Amino acid sequence: MKKIFLLGTFAFLAFSLVLGAGYKVGDKAEDFKLQNVDGKYVSLADFDDAKGFIVVFTCNGCPYAKAYQDRLIALDKNYKAKGYPVVAINPNDVDLKSEDNIEGMKKRAEEKGFTFPYLKDARYEVFKTYGATRTPHIYVLQKDRGDLIVKYIGAIDDNYQDASAVEQAYLANAVDALLAGKNPDPNSTKAIGCTIKQK
Repeated sequence: MKKIFLLGTFAFLAFSLVLGAGYKVGDKAEDFKLQNVDGKYVSLADFDDAKGFIVVFTCNGCPYAKAYQDRLIALDKNYKAKGYPVVAINPNDVDLKSEDNIEGMKKRAEEKGFTFPYLKDARYEVFKTYGATRTPHIYVLQKDRGDLIVKYIGAIDDNYQDASAVEQAYLANAVDALLAGKNPDPNSTKAIGCTIKQK
């Protein structure tokens, strides 16, 4: 009986740790250096003029991720000029999703005309640090005296199927709030998409 209790307690603690992993709003985010589809390595420190970033974990094949790609291009075109560029990261394990290798990513970026870096989390570490679980999963970061502070986490908007039917543009509203000197409200929503594919 005691062994069963201890095993149950251990399982609960392990589950709690998994749920608690990753950033929360207000945390300091770490920079990263990942390979872009053009072969170059990119880090957030490369963007000298940025006020912050729209970091999105995404992939090539997920229907949710694909549905949002045009919207991400539009968001990047709008907010990059205002200091908040999009930086996309593909976290999927290529042994499980071969189309998410760097060549598949390059092909997708060219087909869609991505205006933002599309980086490969080749060691599958960055998405774990951030706590991303879905594609897409959004993290809005704001520069603050040399730190990168997480200001919004979650979904892009409330309708992945139809951009014209969106009622709550969570991501755009969050960045607009930051540009106006305010905190996003809401500052977190539930990310909607495919689970990140890992062994």
